[in-house]
Amino acid sequence: MPEPRSLINLERISKSFGVRPLLTDVSLGIGAGERIGIVGRNGDGKTTLLRILTGDEEPDAGRVSRQRGLLVGVLAQHDDFEDSHTVREVVLQGMADHEWAADSRLREIVDVLLAGVELDRAVAGLSGGERRRCALAGLLLGDHDLVVLDEPTNHLDVEAVAWLAAHLAARPSALVVVTHDRWFLDAVCEQTWEVHDGVVDTYEGGYAAFVLAKAERTRQAAASEARRQNLVRKELAWLRRGAPARTSKPKFRIDAANALIEDVPPPRDRLELQRFATQRLGKDVIDLEDVDFSRGTRQLLSHATWRLGPGDRIGLVGVNGAGKTSVLSLLAGEAAPSVGKVRHGRTIALQHLSQNVEFDDPEARVLATVEGIRRVAKTADGEISATSMLERFGFTGDKLTARIGDLSGGERRRFQLLRLLLTEPNVLLLDEPTNDLDIETLNVLEDFLDGWPGTLIVVSHDRYFLERVTDSVWALLGDGKISMLPRGVDEYLERRQKMLRLGGTPVVAAPAAAAPAAASPAAAAGAGAGTPPAVAATTQPKVRAGSAEERAAKKTVARLDKVLERLSAREAELTAALGEHATDPERLTTIGTELTALQEEKEAAELEWLEAAELLE
Repeated sequence: MPEPRSLINLERISKSFGVRPLLTDVSLGIGAGERIGIVGRNGDGKTTLLRILTGDEEPDAGRVSRQRGLLVGVLAQHDDFEDSHTVREVVLQGMADHEWAADSRLREIVDVLLAGVELDRAVAGLSGGERRRCALAGLLLGDHDLVVLDEPTNHLDVEAVAWLAAHLAARPSALVVVTHDRWFLDAVCEQTWEVHDGVVDTYEGGYAAFVLAKAERTRQAAASEARRQNLVRKELAWLRRGAPARTSKPKFRIDAANALIEDVPPPRDRLELQRFATQRLGKDVIDLEDVDFSRGTRQLLSHATWRLGPGDRIGLVGVNGAGKTSVLSLLAGEAAPSVGKVRHGRTIALQHLSQNVEFDDPEARVLATVEGIRRVAKTADGEISATSMLERFGFTGDKLTARIGDLSGGERRRFQLLRLLLTEPNVLLLDEPTNDLDIETLNVLEDFLDGWPGTLIVVSHDRYFLERVTDSVWALLGDGKISMLPRGVDEYLERRQKMLRLGGTPVVAAPAAAAPAAASPAAAAGAGAGTPPAVAATTQPKVRAGSAEERAAKKTVARLDKVLERLSAREAELTAALGEHATDPERLTTIGTELTALQEEKEAAELEWLEAAELLE
């Protein structure tokens, strides 16, 4: 196969900040159509490398050559929007509505990334997540030879991340992306560059291939690297047992790397951890009983029942705005339901990691603060000192005596996690814990949680982390319930796609005339037992009033109303039964099988209801 046309070449470039060298004598190239992921610890030079590639920064030494007329699109970590502009101005940049609406590729970008954001809304009133999606949409609407993305999955939910991965994989332009989202790396990238110690190592394949190659290099390293090798071996065991998306075959021999993990056990012993958790927690942890819960005018839960047992490791998913953060606050006792009860077991010691990184005293020092909490912490594997924990989380040397206020965003997030873990909680609620963490720190956190024997609830857009540390996935689907998904994130994405098809695709209205609004995904899911799915606008001819077809359609709708009411009631019973039998694997399997079959029957009935209802409009 011929080599791809060269777009950018770096020849022996070097770059330093102060006395610290970030890149030393680095030579790399990007070819047309290549998709490259960049990984490395925070502060090791990933963003600097991007800025040199795009010409936003010059190297101290070396040569950068670019193809003449090269079109480069860049998504930085922060946008430069004018607050006085509208979403239409910063995203569409003068493109008429009929231009993008007539092109299915462009229309999909607007519909997915700007769902719920009005085009004529002022930029000044947008949230951080909305600004991020606007910046990403504006970039993807353009045509580029090379797309450069710095942490593109920040502020995107699991569903949007999956869409973005599929979109980029099908896009003909070359791609360079910095991200800590390992699932995204495997789904999109064909090469991986690791930035460390002033050099850039290159690997064929995505994250899985990178871990395999790193394990082989580590195997050959000196004994002083034993700690790093153990972490990599554990990560390999997870990859080998993971989803098909992480098992793409690299283009080099992996026999030696596979030998490393031939006898490696699973990352955690679930039965042993559950036994330990039961000893510490007792039988009751947190129960939500027949709860109604609202935020503002929006009802998030309606007659919801959810029982969390000792040792449960649960991932909670849903679109942005579905109420995941609010449900964590409800579980933590920081918010109260309008109806129903939230019961806490008498022995629980709960800690809640929120998305806000705030500290009472920014003048306090790192080591002194940690030792003020606990000098020695207990885990299922034994005791560990506070200083050892600090070392595991990357705080060494002068970082031990640094002021908390002087820490970077990633360091503050790591320190926030560390303080929380040292309090020895037996119930952890983690809200987007991977924000600002690099992959190496994520490996350390996952390794710690492998031996942590408590009840864990995680909200995260990082699909890899979610699947890595949890054993079951539950979802907020807009129907007021918390639904268990036996097949995890894959099932969530499938159900969301079906909901969108039932509810129709949102239409962004042109200024001249408003298009009819399609039903929302929440409406498509149904507002409760016996509520038929909403019907999207349709151009199908309607039947004549009083005709035989109309009478038949009315009978069909009436019959299916009863069927859907019965199926919804049974679905609620089965969902509640999942919580009640959370510690009985055989019973869970039986219930899960029945629930899957029931949901398929319900979806078929909903489709039939829609077809009949359309004839009556």
